[in-house]
Amino acid sequence: MSSLRTFIVEDSPVIRENLTAALEELGPVRVIGCAEDEAGAIGWLRRCKDDCELVIVDLFLKQGSGLGVLAAARRLGGGPSLVVLSNHATPEMRRRCLALGADRVFDKSNDIDSLIDYCELLASGRRG
Repeated sequence: MSSLRTFIVEDSPVIRENLTAALEELGPVRVIGCAEDEAGAIGWLRRCKDDCELVIVDLFLKQGSGLGVLAAARRLGGGPSLVVLSNHATPEMRRRCLALGADRVFDKSNDIDSLIDYCELLASGRRG
């Protein structure tokens, strides 16, 4: 199983570092870049979306929001799988994220194992 080239959109350096370490240790993931705000994420996606297979997006960012990132990614078309990883994964927020093009929505507190399982699914060549 090859490693998923992954881009992380997360404003907290501590969470970003811990998430990167956990995903690279426990899952088939290689983090190739990150952004802490909507503009940085959208700029990277415009330039490099074909360089990655997975984008993990938090909803609340230093500037802008993960919803804006999802909307922009959808406008760009094609490209990587988009997942949301947030502490605010309420049923309504999940619906909004899925409507904007997220493939899955995971809760930071409860769904890390599910996120890793999803990464394994993607790395094995199956879209979930």
